[in-house]
Amino acid sequence: MTGLHGAEIVRGPAFAEGWEGAGGGRQGAARLNSAARRGVATHRLRIERTRKLCRVRAKRDDAEQVPAYGAGGLLTLLRRLRKNEGEARILVLGLDNAGKTTILKKLSEEDITTITPTQGFNIKSLVHDGFKLNVWDIGGQRSIRPYWRNYFGQTDALVYVIDSADRKRLEESGDELVQLLEEDKMNGVPLLVLANKQDLINATPATEIAENLNLYTIRDRPWQIQPCSAKNGDGLEDGMGWLVKQVNG
Repeated sequence: MTGLHGAEIVRGPAFAEGWEGAGGGRQGAARLNSAARRGVATHRLRIERTRKLCRVRAKRDDAEQVPAYGAGGLLTLLRRLRKNEGEARILVLGLDNAGKTTILKKLSEEDITTITPTQGFNIKSLVHDGFKLNVWDIGGQRSIRPYWRNYFGQTDALVYVIDSADRKRLEESGDELVQLLEEDKMNGVPLLVLANKQDLINATPATEIAENLNLYTIRDRPWQIQPCSAKNGDGLEDGMGWLVKQVNG
């Protein structure tokens, strides 16, 4: 006796029981044949479902294994899009009392006689040579620093401000900078170090700060250290000019 596609059906004990249970004869054969068709149809449906599931899983795995542009590539793409639009996102970080907010106010030609510590963040838009800089100034208190990483995404350039007159905290400032540069989202982001408060007599020279912070060992990004004074504005325009060239290059 043959079944589907001419395959021979072996009459084993199960077949005999099915034959007898179906009543034997032509009617029994019809019942068995109908049951066989239903069984084959069910089997084919299961196979098709399995194939679809495999295709879905394969697509999902491909999406996970080949992310669009890669983690760093996507950030690079977003940076280029903003460059084409003539704007960039700048992140300003540094220890508390380094002068970050004062620098931004000076660049914005605002009054700097009264400055209060930044407890959260400030956002300012600056225009330099027709290029718009959206600047995020984040507080530098020790309790706030763990939250810096929440602002790393889509950053086009990092401005790191140092209090040149506070020699005791240079090492602490350097340690924080090292951690920043090791973050994946900050990979390759241009770095501008502003050695602030150069107008003070006890200020550490920018070259010495660069050595203390091991800036000369940085090879994965363009960087620049700029001596400056938030009080009288010296060096700020030069530093921002370099920054614009990097993000608009």
